[in-house]
Amino acid sequence: MQDTRIAVVISNAPLGHTAENLSQIAHWVEQAGDKTASLVCFPEMQATGYHIDPVIKETAEPVPGPAVRHLEHLASKHNLTILAGIAEIGANDAIYATHLVVRPEGWAGKYRKLHLGPPEQAVYTAGDGVPVFEADGLCFGLQLCYDAHFPELSTTMALKGADAIFIPHASPGEDPDKKLASWMRHLPARAFDNGLFVIACNQTGDNGHGLSFPGVGMVIAPSGMVIDSYAGMDGHMMVVDLKADELSDVRGNRMRYFLPNRRPDIYHV
Repeated sequence: MQDTRIAVVISNAPLGHTAENLSQIAHWVEQAGDKTASLVCFPEMQATGYHIDPVIKETAEPVPGPAVRHLEHLASKHNLTILAGIAEIGANDAIYATHLVVRPEGWAGKYRKLHLGPPEQAVYTAGDGVPVFEADGLCFGLQLCYDAHFPELSTTMALKGADAIFIPHASPGEDPDKKLASWMRHLPARAFDNGLFVIACNQTGDNGHGLSFPGVGMVIAPSGMVIDSYAGMDGHMMVVDLKADELSDVRGNRMRYFLPNRRPDIYHV
């Protein structure tokens, strides 16, 4: 990889207010561009809003569709890559929690959430692919919220060449400090065990339909050390440089880079 400046956004996303949410995305994208970031990541389903109720079907969009076209315009205008999520409606009216990768030259692909939390399983359909993406010399994977609790997924992305994993969340409940403490129990392990950067962000505030989200964000180095974090209820953007030497320092150390010493031949579970 090469040094990459990223922006990580924590923002409110009222359910069904897609035009308003896209306007907020435009605001943050402009701010990220002003800070010379080459990539900006938004929380899970930031464009449409999030819910575990079938009402989400009323706001779901096809991909590509109107939200994708709006994001393409923003990415081209500000010359950066946007990672932003929507409720996607697919074949046979299946609903997916989907995160989009939109580069300055256009839509580059999508990730559909693979591991659905128990409350989501009656509403959403799980994805079935583990793609990795590339932007400005950075190879990265995407996961969504509950996905991060399954270590095999992070390892699979690392084995596919990912130097970073972005993990947008729409995780309601606890206050920001408690949510940050919860993330500290597992997200640094995903970075440390796989020798890559992990970047996570959550929605914040009331979604207008009974869910409230604590604003949390963090960026973790391949060493497992936290580079930057945020906990609060306001909209916020972190700007962080992912440095190539932080990656090479870990992967060049035979005692700190674990993937080459895996024994998949004995894992029969």
